[in-house]
Amino acid sequence: MAYASGAAHYHRLPAMRSMFQPLIRKLISKMLRREVWGYWYMTSQSGVGADPDLKELRRPWADPVCKENIMYSGHLLLMVSLFSMLFNDERFDKPDSLVFDWDPIFFGLGPERFTYDRRKLQETILKEMERGDWMGVCCEPNMVFIVCNQFPLIAMRYNDVFNNTNVIDEILPKYKAAWAKRGMIAENGLYRQHYAPKRDRVHDNDEVGHSAWISAFMAWNSDFVLSMFPSISSGFLYKIGDRINIRPSPVANAIRDTVKKEGGDPESPSVVARAQEAAAGRKQTRRKYMGPVFGHVAQGLSEVVGSPDLDALLLHADTYLHPSWAKGGLYYARCDQYWDDEGNYTYGEPYSGNAAIGYARLNVKRGQKQMWDHPWMREEVEQRPWVDRLGFEMDVDCLRGRWDDEKKAMNVALRTWNGSKVDVKPVVRNLPPGTYGIYVDGELRSVAEVTSPCDQITVELAVGGQDVEFVLLRA
Repeated sequence: MAYASGAAHYHRLPAMRSMFQPLIRKLISKMLRREVWGYWYMTSQSGVGADPDLKELRRPWADPVCKENIMYSGHLLLMVSLFSMLFNDERFDKPDSLVFDWDPIFFGLGPERFTYDRRKLQETILKEMERGDWMGVCCEPNMVFIVCNQFPLIAMRYNDVFNNTNVIDEILPKYKAAWAKRGMIAENGLYRQHYAPKRDRVHDNDEVGHSAWISAFMAWNSDFVLSMFPSISSGFLYKIGDRINIRPSPVANAIRDTVKKEGGDPESPSVVARAQEAAAGRKQTRRKYMGPVFGHVAQGLSEVVGSPDLDALLLHADTYLHPSWAKGGLYYARCDQYWDDEGNYTYGEPYSGNAAIGYARLNVKRGQKQMWDHPWMREEVEQRPWVDRLGFEMDVDCLRGRWDDEKKAMNVALRTWNGSKVDVKPVVRNLPPGTYGIYVDGELRSVAEVTSPCDQITVELAVGGQDVEFVLLRA
């Protein structure tokens, strides 16, 4: 959700700071709730599923970021780094700005508190990367997943720009060299899943969701990701009319094996028929439960391919994944059936339905790559004109919100999600000096003069179920 919000602000609504800054701050606050990170106390003990050579459980610890657990700490670091970069906001640089209170009721020797800030959290993760010989940081004990380590790498890139440092250029060559020794791509043509340091072994994955998820966020290696995506998606993704469907892994891998051995078209009816026969009776996933395959594929397509293929995948979602609306928000309802009798992917779970498909809709092609290459500079954020006094809690949606520096114009379009009438008074700040015409729905309403950076223009609007547009245009 935070990444979708950040992408929407960066790519689509860069002038709407007052809408996105509180939203992302609240998502960070939610990440700090014990319900989110408290699982780590039990997980830190490890188990034979993660470490087959384990003879006794490790002594547990409650601090969720001091060691391992990059599946949490990496996301938290990216969230606070994204927040700092987008809004030039240093609140998470203050001492004890990230607090973990461990205070279970019925066990323990009393409350514990673990405190961090953005810089301390990054330093902690860097030490863990170095301890792991730059293969990355463990998620679960003894499991270094490629995908989970992409998020702190993105965060370090943002922090380099924000802090005027050069950390990513120092560690990225070490990370690339470490994985080059073992190979990121498996013989099956998909990204490797994770590295087990105790056995110095890399484990593979045979599901497209994992590789698509990596493709969505490996921004530092975007050209390689782009070159790999056609072969990764082969056999798994296929078109039916105007939409794209996802095949079960046993069928897709049988198609890929046949094409690898014999050549031919992976969408040939005879190849597909043979694969379906070979996969008959096999479980649709090797996991105890199905992962969020659709959401990961949607995120990967949004980053690497974009439209029209992304539109075709979203058409499948709108047809088979039970699109629903709540308080103006689109989500896709839960469905425990993986595929229907006609082979249409139907599985719905919270990650895809509440976050990942929304991210795919809000991202743009190579959007993470653009944010990696051009994080917003402090000066850029401070100087950009922006709109204040608007928030999602007002029941107002924003369809446009952008400053055109060439035309010296602010263009904003609003409407309420529920059709109600709301009076709002957006305030436009940071405008360059000059005389501005204030237009509402194409008609000149008034003229205002801006003589200093402290001057602001307030626009009174009645917003309802139809779009209301206001434009400030400098003469």
